[in-house]
Amino acid sequence: MLFFIIFGWQRIIEFSGPIGYTDHSGLPLPTLSAAIAFGAWTLTLVLLLAVYALATVFIAHHYCTTTSSTGFEAEINFYRNISIIGGLLALFAMGSGRYTLDEILRSRAATHASK
Repeated sequence: MLFFIIFGWQRIIEFSGPIGYTDHSGLPLPTLSAAIAFGAWTLTLVLLLAVYALATVFIAHHYCTTTSSTGFEAEINFYRNISIIGGLLALFAMGSGRYTLDEILRSRAATHASK
């Protein structure tokens, strides 16, 4: 938990850095994260991001085979991604909640279907 508070605070203060990195790499992660925060297409996006994080664990953060000094950094990133996957799967299990765009769209569809 402390890990996410420390590094999350750095991301909030220096917000342009992570956004610039993901824009440069061509990844739509800020848009997907914002959609999840507002509760739009939550279950689908959460599963997609969990699969993406799992793929990066196996592709980019294989610290067991690294013998250089970057092995420690790879281990930190490995466990960070595993933690993120756990959080995403918890969100998937709990659902997006009552006050989200998903729920607003669901209630409108139910209202129109009953008329």
